[in-house]
Amino acid sequence: MKIIFLGPPAVGKGTHAGKVAKGFGIPRISTGEMFREEAKAGTELGKKLNEYMEEGVLVPDEMVIEILRSRLGRDDCREGFILDGFPRTIEQAGALRNITATDLVVNMKASHETIIARISNRLTCRKCQAIYNTLFVKPKIEGVCDKCGGELYQREDQKPDIVKERLEVYERETAPLIDFYRDKGTLIDVSAEGDVEVVHKRITDAINEYIKGM
Repeated sequence: MKIIFLGPPAVGKGTHAGKVAKGFGIPRISTGEMFREEAKAGTELGKKLNEYMEEGVLVPDEMVIEILRSRLGRDDCREGFILDGFPRTIEQAGALRNITATDLVVNMKASHETIIARISNRLTCRKCQAIYNTLFVKPKIEGVCDKCGGELYQREDQKPDIVKERLEVYERETAPLIDFYRDKGTLIDVSAEGDVEVVHKRITDAINEYIKGM
């Protein structure tokens, strides 16, 4: 299966895309992880990528697509993959279609109130960028990353006022993309309200139901 997970910030895309990917035995691929991996490899592309990230500016679509094309060409993607939060625009969706076809788009939905509450309780590891939440995904030791032992902190862009702005941008830029996939009949809406296990079952049930109808 080749699946795209869409949804606003802090809706739980990473958590649930990872759980579904594990269930299907396919990789979860996020742009953030691709960028960090490429930069760490020290390639020419990685060096350019580092420059954009250090300057705090958006990575050009052309570079994102180049990295994605390389990642999807690896052996572990032969049986499928899950894209976490990509594409974000109609233009990116068109570029993705030139690389590979996709089977399904899972559109995770939650109220702005729920998202603001979740994101204000989000913590990020300074070292490996792993994400935790004091409400749902708590670290074993307070303030310490389970994966690498790094310090956990709250990013500036996770404060309520900034989150509201991020949600407005998401709704403005992503609504056309949601309609784009809905018109093609490959999008399913899933409520992300509730705890992790409830939402995970909701997602897997919806995916399995979709597969039956393929």
